Amino acid sequence: MTYSEKIAQTTDFIKNKVDFTPEFGIILGTGLGALVNDIQAEFELEYEHLPNFPVSTVESHKGKLIFGELAGRKVVAMQGRFHYYEGYDMKEVTFPVRVLKQLGIQKLFVSNAAGGVNLGFKIADLMIIEDHIDLTKENPLTGANLDEFGGRFPDMSEPYERKMIDEALEIAKEHEIPCHEGVYVGVSGPNLETRAEYRFIGRIGGDAVGMSTIPEVIVARHMDLPVFAISAITDLCDPDNLEKAEISKILEAAFKAEKGMTTIIKALIAKN
Repeated sequence: MTYSEKIAQTTDFIKNKVDFTPEFGIILGTGLGALVNDIQAEFELEYEHLPNFPVSTVESHKGKLIFGELAGRKVVAMQGRFHYYEGYDMKEVTFPVRVLKQLGIQKLFVSNAAGGVNLGFKIADLMIIEDHIDLTKENPLTGANLDEFGGRFPDMSEPYERKMIDEALEIAKEHEIPCHEGVYVGVSGPNLETRAEYRFIGRIGGDAVGMSTIPEVIVARHMDLPVFAISAITDLCDPDNLEKAEISKILEAAFKAEKGMTTIIKALIAKN
């Protein structure tokens, strides 16, 4: 079965299970899954029951699709995502984005937890991603192009929709949410970066660093799907004062940032 046939098979399976056409897709990252509590859920499907779907192996990622209403709009949320470091290739990592587009979404919202390289950031701040630098080891578009989804050389002059960025910054200001705008650098993981790597990331223009998001954004833009992405800054990456990372503290920071992130995403969905 070809990759395109797998996408079609999974899409048809979901459509037969769920009588629902979502307008927006939401990918929820580490420690940021509580947004689903605000969704008036109508249907839930566990990843393990979906043909061709990867299964999340990260402890903090639950692994289900939730269909319902948020801020008066129809959404489908991925509660848990996939990463290259879990052993999946980038086509598997981004497979759900292809399926969500086929299900009908018109815009994609992506969240993640990231390390703050910009020394002006504080733990639990938010950063709206306005651009990115891809340092991962594999591109999801490598290989034969899927012509039915998009062109061979997708434009990346505006990977994150400027209109939604500006709206989100206004929402953050209105609600006094600590929020920045910056450049996200994507790496493969799973190890965190060395002091020298943090210095390098800062020098090439990065404000935050993480192990997700960029592959999904590349595939979304290949399909001409507008994207909004936001990071919770869960640890500070000052190479001259680097503390040992602890997953419990990272999750605690993500939980602390979650309320503000939920407010921004709900208000954005209501506006769009």
